[in-house]
Amino acid sequence: MQNHLLQMMALVAMEQPLSLSAEHIRTEKLKVLQAIAPLAADDVVLGQYSRSQVGCGYLEEPSVRNKASCTETFAAAVLHIDNPRWAGVPFVLKAAQAVTENKVELRIQFHGVPGAVATLRSCEANELVVRVQPEEAIYWKVQSKVPGLRSDQVEQVRMDLLYSRLARKLERKLPQAYERLLLEVIANDHSHFVSPEEQLEAWRIFTPALHHLRDAKLPPHRYPVGSRGPAAADQLAKRYGMRKFGGGLTPYVMPFKPSHTPGVVPASRWS
Repeated sequence: MQNHLLQMMALVAMEQPLSLSAEHIRTEKLKVLQAIAPLAADDVVLGQYSRSQVGCGYLEEPSVRNKASCTETFAAAVLHIDNPRWAGVPFVLKAAQAVTENKVELRIQFHGVPGAVATLRSCEANELVVRVQPEEAIYWKVQSKVPGLRSDQVEQVRMDLLYSRLARKLERKLPQAYERLLLEVIANDHSHFVSPEEQLEAWRIFTPALHHLRDAKLPPHRYPVGSRGPAAADQLAKRYGMRKFGGGLTPYVMPFKPSHTPGVVPASRWS
């Protein structure tokens, strides 16, 4: 989370760089990281998977020798960027093992249109999803009128752009992640590598919460193997006007007023 997910967050939130050079990209990412407030201890939920009908729990794994281990296998955190563009917008980072799906993706969730007619106020949220793994894709989850005579029925549909399907159509091979990085090492291209300044900012963001959790010695929340995670994560989501974190059909998020930026209504959501 402190490394990969934070980098994805910075790439989403940064302003357009002056060019695609490594220096200009790193400069814009660093501006984002410098504007992120340190993670508050009450904005993070840690968990550890336990036995269910799907499989054994973490403490029952043969490789785990300490059967009283409090090692976390789930983390959900909410970060805030204190700048004019993103003030009041919660950025949700979530990483987990032994949950319902094995995937890496980012989700940008949009508010509903202000003043929507009553019959459309309960529509699901529109989302832009960028999936990194297991199959690269970009897709919209949008509201569409249900075919038929009625004009007040809408449903959420997906508009897909699957990179793998496009690559097969064009008879091109998609490079693996480390293929691209190794090529960039040979070409002395630092665009996708983290600078020392970014690393320092990343630890500045997470270290206070990590120290607090270490000193408090709180056990991680339990969640069954194959579930979406601990219930405490959904409680954290509700604090920010969402029903849950992650995929699925999600209702429109409700405006909220974060304590550090009073009176600001968020414009979008990221997870």
